Amino acid sequence: MTHYTLPKARNFEHQISGKNTHLITLENSRGMAVALSDYGARIVSLLVPDKHGNPTDVVLGFDSIKGYLAADEQYHGVTVGRFANRIANGRFTIDGETFYIEPNNGPNALHGGANGFHSRIWDRRIVYKEKADFYYVAADGEEGFPGKLSVMVKYRLTDNNELIISYRAQTDKPTVINLTNHAYFNLNGEGNGDIHNHILQIQAANYLPVDEHQIPTGVPAPVENTPFDFRTPKLIGQDIMQPDDQLIKGNGGYDHNYILDTEALAKKRPVATVRSPVTGINLEVLTTEPGLQFYTGNFLTGKDKGKRGNPYEKHGAFCLETQHFPDSPNQLDFPTTLLLPGHVFESQTIYRFSVVK
Repeated sequence: MTHYTLPKARNFEHQISGKNTHLITLENSRGMAVALSDYGARIVSLLVPDKHGNPTDVVLGFDSIKGYLAADEQYHGVTVGRFANRIANGRFTIDGETFYIEPNNGPNALHGGANGFHSRIWDRRIVYKEKADFYYVAADGEEGFPGKLSVMVKYRLTDNNELIISYRAQTDKPTVINLTNHAYFNLNGEGNGDIHNHILQIQAANYLPVDEHQIPTGVPAPVENTPFDFRTPKLIGQDIMQPDDQLIKGNGGYDHNYILDTEALAKKRPVATVRSPVTGINLEVLTTEPGLQFYTGNFLTGKDKGKRGNPYEKHGAFCLETQHFPDSPNQLDFPTTLLLPGHVFESQTIYRFSVVK
C-alpha cells in the first residue's frame, strides 16, 4: 500500500523576485486535505480517502518549490490567466486596437503568455483550516494585455469533500479574461501509471474541433459517432489511440474544449464525472463556465518526477479545465470574454470527491 502525505511546509519557503513563497494547508473533518502554494495560486496536493479509507494524493506535483521552478511542465495545479488556453497568433482586437501577446506555444499565446499568472507570487489570506484566498494585481500592459486587472481566487474545502474554487476580477480598461485551474488529476494516485482505466462522463453533445495549431476552427461538431463522445460513461483509454484526425492534432490524445450542456449548467448538475476502478475515488465537476477543456497530458514527457519520485509520463493524468472557449477574443460567435470597467467577472468551479466501492 502506498502511503501518501502532504509535502513539508519548509520545502516551500523560498524567495522569488523579492517575494516569499509558502505552502498553505486546508483540512476537513472527513480526512481530506489540500496543499496550496502562493506561487501561481496553485494546488500542490489533494489527499482524498480511497475505498479503503486510505489517503490518496490525486494531483500531480512536487514536494518542494524548487521542483516547480525546475519543472518541464509549468502548469501543474496553477491558476491560469489572464487568458486560459490559446489565442491565435497572440493577437486580438478591442475597439479597433490590436493587442499582441508574445507567442509561447508555436504561433499561439498560451495560458496568459510566458509570464502569466502561473509564474507570479500571489498575496494570500488564510481563514482557519478550510479557506484560503489569493490576490494578484496584473499591471496594465502585463504580458501585452490591456488594463490593470485585480484578481481574487478563493479556495474552500467543505465537509462534503468539495474543493470550491471561486474567481473574481475587475479591470480599469476593457480587457479579455479567461481563468481556470490546471490541476493534473490521476485518481489512481499521482505518478501511478496512466489514466486509461478511468471511467469518464462529460455532459456535452458538441465539442470544438481544432486546426493544426490547436486553434478552434470556429464550427462546433457533434460528439456522436466520434472518439469524443463521453455522454455515457466510458474508459478514457477506449478510443484515445484511434487514428482520428482530431486526436492526432491533440498530440495523440484529447486536448479539446467541450461545449457544456446548458441544462446541466442551469440545474447546477455535474458537467463531468470521473472514477478510478483501482481506488474507487470518484470526482464530479460542477461549474458556471460554458466550456470544459478535457486534456489527457499528451505533452507530459517523463522528464518531471513527482512527489514520490515517479516520472510523469504521457497520459499520466487528465485535466478538466472549466473555462470560456479557446481563442474567444478572435471568434465572435463564441461567448464573450470581454471584461469592461465597472463590471465584475465571477466564476465558480467545484471538484467534489466521493468513493464508489
